[in-house]
Amino acid sequence: MPARSKRWLALVLVLVSQLAAVGVLPAGRALAQRSTSTKKSTTTRKRPVQKSKAQLERERRNTLRRIQEASRILEQTQRQKQASLGQLNALKEKLTVQQGVIRNISSELRYIETDVVQTQTQVQQTQQSLQQLKAEYAKLIYAGSKTANSYNRLMFLFAAESFNQFMLRLRYIRQYAEVRQAQAAQITGTQQRLTQQLTGLQVKKQEKGQLLNTQVAEKNNLVTLKTQQDQVVTKLSQQEQGLRQELADRQRAIGRLDNLIAERVREEIARAARVAAAKAAARAAARERAERATAAAPGRTAPEGSGRTYSEPAEPAAAVRTDRVTLTPETAVLSSSFADNRGSLLWPVAKGFISQRFGRHNHPVLKNVVVENRGVDIQTSAGEPVRAIFDGKVLTVASVPGMNNIVMIQHGEYFTVYAKLRGVSVSEGQTVKMRQQIGTVYTSSEGTSEVQFQVWRNSSNLNPENWLGRH
Repeated sequence: MPARSKRWLALVLVLVSQLAAVGVLPAGRALAQRSTSTKKSTTTRKRPVQKSKAQLERERRNTLRRIQEASRILEQTQRQKQASLGQLNALKEKLTVQQGVIRNISSELRYIETDVVQTQTQVQQTQQSLQQLKAEYAKLIYAGSKTANSYNRLMFLFAAESFNQFMLRLRYIRQYAEVRQAQAAQITGTQQRLTQQLTGLQVKKQEKGQLLNTQVAEKNNLVTLKTQQDQVVTKLSQQEQGLRQELADRQRAIGRLDNLIAERVREEIARAARVAAAKAAARAAARERAERATAAAPGRTAPEGSGRTYSEPAEPAAAVRTDRVTLTPETAVLSSSFADNRGSLLWPVAKGFISQRFGRHNHPVLKNVVVENRGVDIQTSAGEPVRAIFDGKVLTVASVPGMNNIVMIQHGEYFTVYAKLRGVSVSEGQTVKMRQQIGTVYTSSEGTSEVQFQVWRNSSNLNPENWLGRH
């Protein structure tokens, strides 16, 4: 047998062992590439709303926790049959938080609706891609059926006019088989992806339905709370004389507290100035002694024309300051550290809400009555521990009628005041650390547990809300 015939026979044997399914696919590779690119564009699409949605869920958990705290405080005030401002404040806080819950749910619903629309679009695109793949694959099967027998395939190869053409046809047949297998795998993968998208769509719709039900329930709760608030306001309006007497008592108590704070701040400013002056005088005396010793040494005289005797002070005594505390290096560091934590300081109680804000504002019930608050009132639960918001030294422990026990802590040139305490667990001059308990909150006969908190810088009264961190 000639050598050329042997080579052709060997090729035929290799072909027969490798052929499995053949046909004609003019655009098979291009179709596979298009299907692959469609799959990538569908599966790699990013959803920018996921992070924001997670933040909304965290905020929702926080607001639910605040509702639970407000509910406990409200329940405590409702134990007394008579309506009180503490009960009204607790209702207002719960209403505010309830409105936040509803806003949060509305935001979550918007994100879910966006997810649903995007998923529906993806499902439609996947369905169209799947139909196109199936149609083109059917064409492949139909075209392949025309050359399904091995005789036609061999004739296609043996009809080659040269060896190179034979190899090109053989390579074409192999590529056709690979593309058809890849296309079948793409159809299967597309079907699985479509199933996952449909399942995810169903889950999102169920989540949306649950949120809608929750939103309706929260709105009903909001209506109930507003009704309770109106009832309490009506009852309090009938107690106008008692409220005016209560307001007058509070103003007198605030005046006594202001006087005490001002007096202690003045005393501390004067004391720090005296200490600074004494240290300056001691340094001057030490220098003077050193100069005398130097002048008395053999061969040394005082500088000619110095114009002063050794009995005169080396430098004038430090003037007593009346506007701010004279800081030592240690207290200057503490004061600077306190100032650096502005806006992130610890709350004096772990639980509660601000029931009365800083500054001048209208009375919650009495018309045309303006009240002024030197600090903030924080309403909390009965027996709640009161803690130091920063490192410092206890400057004052006292009792003020109408404000119960108070503790005043110095942080360099800053002072924090904690009033309306039932018990105190620190003493004057004691050094305290941040989070250290200094007492417990006082609960009034009406069931309101409230601590008055103030921040001062020397003799200037500051807004505590600008200093406290997010609660």
